[in-house]
Amino acid sequence: MNEEQIEEIITQTINGAVLTIPAYLQDIKQNQETLKVENPQEFVYGMIMGMALGMSGAILSTQEEMPTTEDQMKVRDIIYKYIPEIREQIFS
Repeated sequence: MNEEQIEEIITQTINGAVLTIPAYLQDIKQNQETLKVENPQEFVYGMIMGMALGMSGAILSTQEEMPTTEDQMKVRDIIYKYIPEIREQIFS
């Protein structure tokens, strides 16, 4: 899998995760007594970033060779460029 394919999968993952933001926020608010989340928006932000980083780790682990630190940093950079969009969707 080349870098372009990896970026496409990461982008699809992030876009899919972003679509779930309203549902997660609603669910947390409805279950506040059970979940005891102090800041639902920050909690959802952490969930979305965890999804993106976790999926990226899974993608890298499917490669024939062990991912290098450079590979991991490239993937991190791909994800980090979406942070403003993710935060805007959550906090606006």
